[in-house]
Amino acid sequence: MSNSTISAISTPFSDTASAVALPVLSADVRVPLRTGGEIAYAALDYAASAPVLSHVWADVAEFAPLYGSVHRGAGHLSLRATELFEHSRATVAAFLGCRPGDQVLFTRSTTDSLNLLAAALPPKTRVFVFESEHHAALLPWRRHAVTHLPVPGSPEESVRALDEALAGAPSGEPKLLCVTGASNVTGELWPVRELAAVAHRHGARVVLDAAQLAPHRRVNIAQLDVDWVAFSGHKLYAPFGAGVLAGRADWLRAAEPYLAGGGATRVVASRAGGGLAVEWVADEARHEAGSPNVIGCYAIASACRALSAAGFDALEAHESRLLGLLREGLARVPAVRELSLFGPGAPRVAVVSFTVAGWDSAEFARELSERYGIGVRAGLFCAQPLVRRLLGAQGPADGCAGPEQAVRVSFGAGTPEEHVTRLVRAVGELTA
Repeated sequence: MSNSTISAISTPFSDTASAVALPVLSADVRVPLRTGGEIAYAALDYAASAPVLSHVWADVAEFAPLYGSVHRGAGHLSLRATELFEHSRATVAAFLGCRPGDQVLFTRSTTDSLNLLAAALPPKTRVFVFESEHHAALLPWRRHAVTHLPVPGSPEESVRALDEALAGAPSGEPKLLCVTGASNVTGELWPVRELAAVAHRHGARVVLDAAQLAPHRRVNIAQLDVDWVAFSGHKLYAPFGAGVLAGRADWLRAAEPYLAGGGATRVVASRAGGGLAVEWVADEARHEAGSPNVIGCYAIASACRALSAAGFDALEAHESRLLGLLREGLARVPAVRELSLFGPGAPRVAVVSFTVAGWDSAEFARELSERYGIGVRAGLFCAQPLVRRLLGAQGPADGCAGPEQAVRVSFGAGTPEEHVTRLVRAVGELTA
């Protein structure tokens, strides 16, 4: 890893950088077809895990020979690995537009980030969350008082519902809103700024689940005026199992460490009367006990640099064009019904879910894979309350198996037009 590479990590990011190619490793993968022969794989399941950017893989390969124990040694490789790890933290902070005093914690995933924050909430915190959220945002708060807000029919309805719920909440107690930036089911964008304004007016804080938003749109903590942002590396074109929780430090510093162990402590000493006295550190290491996933964290930093170099305006334009081709093509197939929360004209990222009349969703996805070399997702997408509502299912058991599920197509940087047109053609042929 060259010194110039390390120094470049903290460079401020621009929304409108000159567009550059963002190739992904899966572009060269060929898969067998049931009908014989092979075809280039069409990866259209980015919302689950995005393909690895070639830029990220090259950066990781360059660093790998210099891998060492982070914060654990005085040797040259340990010092270089520690420097790279902390520069990666600075990269993510710049990428997210963090404010002075914000912390960037490295975790395993969005799920891990939200569970960490849940463990750090002050006593008697009440959490507000829409039932349309991903399970990672719905479930971590179960040990706290939770107000589940109904699935809204429009962005304006979500703002009104939050305003009313917060107005009726007990005063003087900590409050937190957890909300997604973009639905992992429909791709629709949520009114994050408006929700944050309402939350702050009522004295509540906001954590943004940016797992589906960050790969497609610029996420700026200060501009969105949210208190925390959580996202996963594997959805941001970075493998190796790392995630981020970034934002306000006060609740995190006041909380017991998420994990107790090496790296989180300043002093551990025996008490005169027996037992141990422990003093925890106050910085990010407080919640990062153990040897960190330096490869995963550096992969996230590399992806942040690559996406910013490409320019989010250029990425959005590319995805918008392909999204138009996809939705227009699916609309021409009578058997297809696209799922939507806010309506067909709502702004969205490149995630589309739909049902196909007469088809089991899992079987349809299998046909796309085996006959056309297309990878999509079928099921309830870890957002069961939302998908059941969109499917019109009734009762808690409906939609758990069989045809009461959906097919999801998602893409992003590195997706060629041919993958989308192949999907549209395949859907038409399978339903003919």
